[in-house]
Amino acid sequence: MNEESKKTDAEIAVAMDRRGVLRSAAWIGAAAAVTSGAGVIEPATAQAPGNVLNTVILPEPPLLVLGLNNQGPTLIVGSKIYEGLLKYDAKLNPLPGLAKSWEISADSKTYTFKLQDGATFHDGKPCTAEDVVFSIMKFHMEVSPRSRAIFQRIKEAKVLDPQTAQFTLEAPFEPLIMMFDVTAAAIVPKHLYDGTDFRNNPNNTKPIGTGPFMLKEWVRGNYIHLAKYDGYWKKGEPVLDSIYYRIIPDSANRTLALQTGQVSLTTGSDIEPFEVPRFRQMPNMTVATNGWEMFAPLAWLDMNHRVKPLDDKRFRRALMMAIDRKLIVDRLWFGIGKPASSPIASATRFHDSSVAMPAYDVKAANALLDEMGLKRGADGNRVTLKLMHLPYGEVWTRLGEYVKQAAAQIGVNLTLESTDGAGWNRRVGEWDYELTFNFVYQWGDPTLGVQRTYISSNIQKITFTNTMGYKNERVDELFVAAANAASSAERQKLFSEVQKLLVEDMPVGWLIEMAFPTIHDKRLQNAVVLGTGVHAPYGDVRFA
Repeated sequence: MNEESKKTDAEIAVAMDRRGVLRSAAWIGAAAAVTSGAGVIEPATAQAPGNVLNTVILPEPPLLVLGLNNQGPTLIVGSKIYEGLLKYDAKLNPLPGLAKSWEISADSKTYTFKLQDGATFHDGKPCTAEDVVFSIMKFHMEVSPRSRAIFQRIKEAKVLDPQTAQFTLEAPFEPLIMMFDVTAAAIVPKHLYDGTDFRNNPNNTKPIGTGPFMLKEWVRGNYIHLAKYDGYWKKGEPVLDSIYYRIIPDSANRTLALQTGQVSLTTGSDIEPFEVPRFRQMPNMTVATNGWEMFAPLAWLDMNHRVKPLDDKRFRRALMMAIDRKLIVDRLWFGIGKPASSPIASATRFHDSSVAMPAYDVKAANALLDEMGLKRGADGNRVTLKLMHLPYGEVWTRLGEYVKQAAAQIGVNLTLESTDGAGWNRRVGEWDYELTFNFVYQWGDPTLGVQRTYISSNIQKITFTNTMGYKNERVDELFVAAANAASSAERQKLFSEVQKLLVEDMPVGWLIEMAFPTIHDKRLQNAVVLGTGVHAPYGDVRFA
C-alpha cells in the first residue's frame, strides 16, 4: 500500500485546507493594495463603469451559435445575441420573449405563438414565423440532441401568417412549455442557414440573432465585445451600449479584476468558492445564488463504461463510497451547494428524497472491491485510471486532487490529466476519456434535462449525451413512460423507480447540487431577475 492510501480522511482534509490556504495567501498577497490588514476586501475605488458592462467568461467558448454548442459559456454569451420565444421567472412560469403571446389548445396538443411586432435579425431582415418553424423543426432538430429528443414529438408545424407559428403534437406532453427558452431553442435566421451544412456554415463565426446585442468583435484569448443592436424590437432597450466578456484564465486575476472594479460582474465558476465569503463582506458588492432555478446544475464523476473496471457497477459504487461528498461541499465549495443524493436534483420536479446514494464508507468500499476479486498489487494499487480535469476553474483541479487521494484509500490509482474547454468538449464527445467531471442542467423537468444522460438511445459521440455508454432497458422504459404519462402522480411514481435503479447502477457518481454565485457591483441593476439568471437577454440591465 502506498503512502497516499494510508492517509485518513481527516489528513486528506487538512492537506486540502493547507493547499487552499497557501494558494489563497499568494492570491491575497497579490491583491494587497485593495485589502485591509484584517483580510476584508475594501470597496473598490474604480470609476463608475458608465454604459459599458465588463464581465468575465470562463472558459472561452468555442463558438457562440446556440444549439451548435451548448456549453455553459456559449449559453451565457449567446443568450444576449439570440432569443427564444419565451422566458421564465424564478418559479419557472413562462413569460413573453420573442413571442408576445401564446395559446395552448384545450386538448393540450397545439401551441400557437404570436411574434413581437418589428422583430428583426441583426442584418436587418425581419424575423418571421418562417424563421421560428425552421429553427425548431430543422436547425435544432439536427444540431441539438436535447432539443431533438423533445421536438420530434411535434407532428405538424405551420406558419399561419408572418407573425404566427403553430406546433401540434402527436399527444399531450406536459414539459413542452419549458422548451422555448433561448438556451433550448434559439431562433436563428432561416435565410442564412436553410439548405446549408449547419455545422460548417460561415455564419457560425459571425452569429446573427434577434437579441438586444450583436457581436461586434471577438479577439480570441482576450475578449468578446457585444454592441447594442439599434434595431431591437423592444423600445428603450438595450440600455447598455456594450458588453465586454473578458477572457481571464487565471483565477487570481479574475478575483483582482472584480475587487478592483475592472469587471463589474462574475458568475458560475469565475470566482473560486473560497473567495466568495470575502466578497460577501464588501459593502459595494452583491452576491446572489438565485437565477439557477431552471438549471439546478448537478455535478458528477463521469465514468466511461467502455473502460474496465468502470463497466462493473460494483466498482463504480465502491469508488463513490470512498468519496466524501459533504467534505467536497464544505472544504472545496465552502458550503455553496449541497451533497448530491440522486440523479434528479432536489430543486427539480419529481425528486424523490427517499432515494439516497450509498454512504461514505471506505472500509465497505474496500470490502466490495475485495469481493470483486480486484486484488492489490505490490504497490498497493488494484487498478490505474486516468482522471481528466474539468477546465472550469481552480476548484475543479482541487476536486481532482481530492478524488485522487480518496481513490487511493481503496487502491485505485488515478493519473490526473488537464485540457482546455475545447479539448474537454472534443474528448468527451469522442468517448476519449476514462474518468472526468461534468455538470449538467436539469431544465426544470427530468424528461428535459435528466433522461438524455441515461437512455441508451442517446448514446452518441456528442457531449452532454449518454457518452458513458450506459444501458439498462428498464431505465429506458421508465423514462419513456414518465415522459408520456398523463398525470403528475403517475410521473412521480415512474421517476421514483428510475431514481432507485440509477442509484443502484451508479452510471456516474453524483457529487454536488451546485449553487453558482453571481457577484456584481451593487450599482448594476437587473443582473439576476429570471429563473435563468445571467442567461437573460440583458436588454434591461443598467447601472444606477
